[in-house]
Amino acid sequence: MKKTNPIIIAVAGKGGVGKTSVSANIVRCLVEAHPDKKILAVDADPAVGLSTALGIEPQMTIDDIRKNIVKNVEGGNTKEAVELLAEVRYRIYDALIEKDGFSFIAIGRPEAQGCYCKINGYLKEVIGLLSEQFDYTVIDGEAGIEQVNRRVMEKVSHLILITDPSKKGTQVIQTIKKIADELVMYKKAAVIVNRVSDPEVKNLIHTGDLEVLSYIENDNNLAFFDIQGQSVFNLPSSSVIVRRTNEALQKLGLV
Repeated sequence: MKKTNPIIIAVAGKGGVGKTSVSANIVRCLVEAHPDKKILAVDADPAVGLSTALGIEPQMTIDDIRKNIVKNVEGGNTKEAVELLAEVRYRIYDALIEKDGFSFIAIGRPEAQGCYCKINGYLKEVIGLLSEQFDYTVIDGEAGIEQVNRRVMEKVSHLILITDPSKKGTQVIQTIKKIADELVMYKKAAVIVNRVSDPEVKNLIHTGDLEVLSYIENDNNLAFFDIQGQSVFNLPSSSVIVRRTNEALQKLGLV
């Protein structure tokens, strides 16, 4: 059944700013705040880091399904390829992992040269249909700006941009915002500044016209858990990243 006005949260930013850790904690905060809602976590980063942060080992991705279709087309098996396209809406659920409080799916590797745009576009539509079955969808996007106009980030309700205090980080999120203004349909865009080592640097960070939802100080708990490869769901609720992420979601009216 299609959900009424589903919330789709896309998380983007420069590589190395802790985007995936924040995305994972957004999922955690939503799960804890809305135990009665359907929540979907989408790993759209080729590195598939969100799965590790959420304690998941995916066996199949959306791209695996796409490659299977392309393989049949390239092999001349047009009839089977067409049948696969007709069935892909159902086969996509084979890649969906059900966890306690949320579901997870990984997009897989980015499109390579020579791929079939119509097939990739069809899969994008299927992903859109899947998100309509959930109350909240959190998309951990690929680092940088390329994915803003590809595959899963065409239509979102909230665009959360992650940066660290660096000039390069803040420049990237402002560039993403400019591109999103032209190519993405969204209701709200805002920033979370991660890895703040000193409270004094807050006054030196410039994010243009983007509202800062929260500043996340360096979190030793998270660093320890990252080394061990533990799920963010095991982090103490007192952890800085959990509290600050929840603070950001409160400002957006999402928790």
